[in-house]
Amino acid sequence: MARYYESGLMGSANNIRLGKASAIGGTILFWALMVAVAVQDYRRDGGQHIWEPIFWESSSAFVGTIIFYLQWPLLTNKSLQQTPRRWFMRLIAYLPLVCIGFVCVTFSIRHAVYALLGCSYSHDPWLEVFVYESVKLSIFFGLFYVAVFGVQSYLFLIEEKANAERATRLLQQAHIQRLSQQIQPHFLFNALNTISSLMYSDLKAADTAISRLAELLRHTLDLGEQTETTLAREIDLLRAFAELMQLRFVDRVSIEWQIDPRSLTCKVPTMCLQVLLENTFKHTVEKRSVMTHISIKTSLTQNVLSMIVEDNMGSLGSNPTGIGLNNLRQRLEVMYGDQASFYIEQNLPAGVRSEVRIVSQDSSN
Repeated sequence: MARYYESGLMGSANNIRLGKASAIGGTILFWALMVAVAVQDYRRDGGQHIWEPIFWESSSAFVGTIIFYLQWPLLTNKSLQQTPRRWFMRLIAYLPLVCIGFVCVTFSIRHAVYALLGCSYSHDPWLEVFVYESVKLSIFFGLFYVAVFGVQSYLFLIEEKANAERATRLLQQAHIQRLSQQIQPHFLFNALNTISSLMYSDLKAADTAISRLAELLRHTLDLGEQTETTLAREIDLLRAFAELMQLRFVDRVSIEWQIDPRSLTCKVPTMCLQVLLENTFKHTVEKRSVMTHISIKTSLTQNVLSMIVEDNMGSLGSNPTGIGLNNLRQRLEVMYGDQASFYIEQNLPAGVRSEVRIVSQDSSN
């Protein structure tokens, strides 16, 4: 979770830097265009000192940039931008003060520089200057506010989308973890029942069963809170479980293993095959006294991993569901979406076939 939180902070900081960079770039471009236009107008009017229009516009750019910098906290206020009308009204309320400050500081700089050069800076009467500069500045800042609002709104939208995606991922992880933990008590309960039944009939087999259960628990602890593992580790877990169950149902079950070596590095949900095999024991082997043949197959074909558990005696009945199967269905949906599927069907004339297909998630990738 800390990783997601840090990534969220980094995303927000990146958006702030991007917003500042966009604003700085836009400001530099705008003032460069203003200087170019001023120079062209000055030359058209017969001016001889090119430095003058450059200085006039540069002084305006300098003061305007300072004003913009002072307004930056207000321009990037998220709570205000959530209500655009308040955001614009707050900026407009400061506009008269901005215009007065701009004219006073800008023209003071011009008069001071000209005085240092031994020249006199002449301009229109102050009232006309204030009116002209205020109108020009209001148009400029108005357009600039709109541009900044658009850029900031877009960046906030991207940030909110990223936050929503992070929240969804965290929720999915929590959901997967809850489902995975639900499996373990269910499995342990069935394993203890197996050992309990052996205690009254075969102590040696019960002792072996306890050893196998210890091995299963060790595998489970090794997996920790992982929701995904390699098929190779899943098969190791499944073999220990199968041996435990065969100790209970002596002479009532045989298991055939057909494992494609190419599939062993693929990633699968933890304990997914154990769910399928446990379901076969519960609904087929336990209910029949005759020999049940179980086949466990895996294959990797065209990047699709197939895992099959089938028997020759089972019947689906009217409602082929349970804690384990429902758990597996939900985990596949949350973890892989439409990249995974689960089928359970009746074989004819007898038997049940369960298959999980997953678009290969090779652990070496």
